[in-house]
Amino acid sequence: MKQSIKSLAVTGLVLLASTAFAAAQPAGSCCGSPGLTPSGPQSQEPVFQDLAKSGKKCWIGEVNYFIWEFDKTPKMGTSILIIKLFDKDGTRVTDLQITGRSDMPSMRGAHDSGEVAFKNNKTGDYLLPVNVVMPGDWEVRLTFSRNGIVIFRGRIAFDV
Repeated sequence: MKQSIKSLAVTGLVLLASTAFAAAQPAGSCCGSPGLTPSGPQSQEPVFQDLAKSGKKCWIGEVNYFIWEFDKTPKMGTSILIIKLFDKDGTRVTDLQITGRSDMPSMRGAHDSGEVAFKNNKTGDYLLPVNVVMPGDWEVRLTFSRNGIVIFRGRIAFDV
């Protein structure tokens, strides 16, 4: 009987220790290895709003709006994404920073351009080269910032 109680106690301690170990591991991880699934609010991917069609107004709050278009219908090779930014009265402005990231949603990361800053031309257009390397579904994710603070995120989807 003493042996059974001792065996039961050891089993209980082992179970308690393994439960504590498992509870201390991040979600999606095993045996102390980095997790494969993101956990916590800091790892949540930002939400990108689907944008209106080319040539239509896309509002950024109540202060600014922009119109986007490609220099030509996107096809294999490089197309230039053009953004024209306005204040609410329709006056052209260039006081925002815009970055873009192109990729294929169906092959996320395979053709990712990385975050690239738009360049301004002499007329105040924001320009971003988009390199299409294969046919399929593509997107450009746009991030608009003012003084380093993100104020809007949008997504342009297109097929080649």
